[in-house]
Amino acid sequence: MKILVTAKRVEDPESKIKVKADGSGIVQEGLKYKINPFDEIAVEEGLRLAAKHGGEVVVVSIGPKEVQEQLRHALAMGATKAVWVNHTGPLDPMSAAALLKGVVEREKPDLAILGKQSIDDDQNQTGQYLAEWLGWSQATFASKVDSLESDAEKAKTPAIQVGGDGKSAQVVREVDNGLATIAVTLPAVVTTDLRLNLPRYASLPGIMKAKSKPIEELTPATLAVDTTLHVEVVKMSAPPPRKAGIKVGDVQELFTKLKNEAKVI
Repeated sequence: MKILVTAKRVEDPESKIKVKADGSGIVQEGLKYKINPFDEIAVEEGLRLAAKHGGEVVVVSIGPKEVQEQLRHALAMGATKAVWVNHTGPLDPMSAAALLKGVVEREKPDLAILGKQSIDDDQNQTGQYLAEWLGWSQATFASKVDSLESDAEKAKTPAIQVGGDGKSAQVVREVDNGLATIAVTLPAVVTTDLRLNLPRYASLPGIMKAKSKPIEELTPATLAVDTTLHVEVVKMSAPPPRKAGIKVGDVQELFTKLKNEAKVI
């Protein structure tokens, strides 16, 4: 199998995020970055599928030169090849999907696995656009069924089950009232949820090997994609500060405040 996965560069959620005074964006200075957690799960699932069925994992990221850090991270985890779409400036989900479509048409994978959303804008649209524009099957919010496997076995077993003919796959996905198992025809686009797997740590040999693995550079022009924004962020604002809490002297005072002030009882 050939599996294409994504590795978006996002702000580390442990960083302190500040909005610029003019509301044009966030303050970039001093921020740390990491691979989008949902994409890291996608990389892990791709590696498990490649280990089980044979094949290669191609990781792609869109952005400035700095995204090579996240590509190297995926390569250190075990990805075979990296593709960097060199683009500076904002992207909306439609433009991102259009660029990914161009990469897919060049790489011709059997399966594309994306994080269901990125933790910076939480729009959850790119995978769906990509599947629609490719005309591929799609399975969103891929999750897993708890099994009786040992922890060691779980660390190796892919949750996405590919049929022996290599032409179909079964995906367990989260729905409002539980889990649903669906069958899709390959090629397909799958988006990953948090409970699909636990990504591996990159080993020291993997980190060393990643330094010499190639990163292919592409551009929107190479892919014949117009990245003009369809959706533009007009202004950002920080959430209002939380009011300080108060201390109460005893249970009776707490009850009185909940009843008379908060009016929750």
